[in-house]
Amino acid sequence: MTALSAWGIVLGAALGLGLWTLVGLVPRMSVRRLGDRIAPYLVDVSEEARVRVDRPSGDPLAVLWGLVTPVFGRFFSAVSVVLASNSTVTARLAQRGSALDVSAFRRRQLLWAVVGSAVLALPAIVSLLSGLLSPLAVASLPLVGALVGALGCEWELARGAKRRVARIEAELPTALGFLSLSLSAGEGILDALRRVANVGSGEFSGECRRVTADVGSGVPLARALADFSDRIALPALSRTIEQLTGALERGSPLAETLRAQSADVRVEGKRRLLEAAGRKEVAMLVPLVFLILPLSVAFAILPGLMVLRAGF
Repeated sequence: MTALSAWGIVLGAALGLGLWTLVGLVPRMSVRRLGDRIAPYLVDVSEEARVRVDRPSGDPLAVLWGLVTPVFGRFFSAVSVVLASNSTVTARLAQRGSALDVSAFRRRQLLWAVVGSAVLALPAIVSLLSGLLSPLAVASLPLVGALVGALGCEWELARGAKRRVARIEAELPTALGFLSLSLSAGEGILDALRRVANVGSGEFSGECRRVTADVGSGVPLARALADFSDRIALPALSRTIEQLTGALERGSPLAETLRAQSADVRVEGKRRLLEAAGRKEVAMLVPLVFLILPLSVAFAILPGLMVLRAGF
């Protein structure tokens, strides 16, 4: 087999995978059958429902993941010291509010690793043909690209989870104040949560919609709130939900509890802002010392130097 034929096979496989992915992304126009719609709710009592739910899809990434799981499973196990564990990935997916599970995220991470390996494979081949690098260095470049791609996928997930938790933390005082006003007006806690879910448009309102949906499907309110706290893993939110569930059990006034928690969250937010300003004090001196001060000195000295030079 010549080099041209080998490249033709590789590029043809890449083209076929890309076309397959595009076809898989096209939405289906047919209506889902009744059995497919009710199967997720009957998996505990029906074997046929479990078969329908576990039916393999036509997603090319899922098929590719099933083919290369034995190989890349060992790869992920070998670099488990660097990569995040499944429990960490599950927590970050919950904090980000993603609908993916660990398996779907690992498939996406595999795709990032393949892209990173392909990005560094081209300069590695060019360097090998030109003789700039040794064969060992050329062989290590695709592995480095795969590792960088996998780590980049995890970094993007962690960054998205951190930003979403920060948005929820910023919305928490206002949402708690609105809940306390609704409770003071005579509404129940579930009606107040439903009002926040319907009126608001932020991340906290989305989580309130999920809580009310869980309660509507039969989950107890205390359990739904505890799941909310476990998903976000925010200390201020965890304390608020603990106080709220305790007030529900003891029959304490909920409005006063939420109003006190809202004030505590606001005070804690101000304290964090002061701490962040103290940490950024040195960074704020960088433009002052390296930009503003040299310009001030230049504007003060250069005109005098030009006058002296012109006079002599």
